[in-house]
This record gives sequence, C-alpha cells and structure tokens, in this order.
Amino acid sequence: MTAPVKGPASYFPSIEKKYGRPVAEWQELIRTSPLTRHMELVNWLKTEHGLGHGHANALVAHTLAEGAGA
Repeated sequence: MTAPVKGPASYFPSIEKKYGRPVAEWQELIRTSPLTRHMELVNWLKTEHGLGHGHANALVAHTLAEGAGA
C-alpha cells in the first residue's frame, strides 16, 4: 500500500490542475529567482503569478527544503 502524501507535496496535484503548469516548472522559477527568503518568494508567486497563499507557500517550502538537502 502507498502511504498518503503529506506536507507541502500534498498540494501539488491541485496546483498543477488549477494553474496548468507542472510543479517542476514552478520549482525552477523559484530556484532561478533572485529572491531567497521564504516569504519574499511566496509574495512574488502570489503577485507576479497569481497563486493563492497556500499553494505558493507549499511550493516554496518544498523547494527550499530540497535545496537544503532535506
């Protein structure tokens, strides 16, 4: 049996469905952004790309955690 996805990744299917872009694309945008702080990135995704707060927060949290080796 597969364990249910938890944490920020649990938002990924709805992010892809709602915004029509794969999560990998969003993560690449986050990685290549000159911004580095969590809330700066969240606010940027919200204002520049129209994401909701929860979706932006999940993408940033997951992407930054990957970069930290988590």
